[in-house]
Amino acid sequence: MRLQVHAIHFDADSKLLEFIEKKLEKLETFYDRITSGEVYLRLDKSESSKVKNKVLEVKIKVPNAELFVKESGKSFEEATDLALEALKIQIKKYKAKRQEVENKTIKEATTNGSEVAEEIEIEEI
Repeated sequence: MRLQVHAIHFDADSKLLEFIEKKLEKLETFYDRITSGEVYLRLDKSESSKVKNKVLEVKIKVPNAELFVKESGKSFEEATDLALEALKIQIKKYKAKRQEVENKTIKEATTNGSEVAEEIEIEEI
């Protein structure tokens, strides 16, 4: 998977970038057809306190769809873990829907093919 990480209005530490890449690569164990991903790191400006919440947005591209999750936490690591769990659920749902559609298509093709084969056999006799 090709992954791009964007830190908005600050410079991200290389350890943080490695952590995020390592975590998101685990998504390929759930679905191996992930083509690319983008991660946006932001500091939450809405709070007036000195400690700002960290916001992490992840966009994952899969065939015919795009999965998106936005999580916030006290640290980017916490937000990454939350986003990873949400993406796992989305990927499992997406994969189940794809398999359901593919199985339905195969079943319809098989059913239609067997009816045609029976008609041909009857005509040959």
